[in-house]
Amino acid sequence: MLAQKTKYAVKAMIALAEIGVGEAMQIADLAKQEAIPKKFLEQILLDLKHQGLINSRRGKLGGYTLIKAPEEISIGRIVRLIEGPIAPLSCLSKMAYQRCDDCRDETNCRVRRVFAESYEATVAILERTTLKDALADSGDEKTSTVA
Repeated sequence: MLAQKTKYAVKAMIALAEIGVGEAMQIADLAKQEAIPKKFLEQILLDLKHQGLINSRRGKLGGYTLIKAPEEISIGRIVRLIEGPIAPLSCLSKMAYQRCDDCRDETNCRVRRVFAESYEATVAILERTTLKDALADSGDEKTSTVA
């Protein structure tokens, strides 16, 4: 299950994608629009900024801005940035692979096999679904496969 922080990060990124690359939204407005506690949102936006997905501007017309096109940012990337590795088992992780201590034969491991197919399908969907897809109408073919 995704952490609330991850859900809020995705919501915030979709909202920033909706206003467009380079267009700023103040944190108070974003927090209110997306029903995210402001203090929590500040932490999330700082994480996303440090990872190079958004930028901030000071001043009256300032706020947070998306710095990459919505079609260049996958939901999977956002989830990994906030959650870390998303594999259910360390031996399936692409980013944090680690052989299980109790595994005698990873190739024939039944537990690994049980989780591998669903994990790979989930990751494929998250990686190919972008912020642009999230903005699409609910009748869109790609969006409907994610829902």
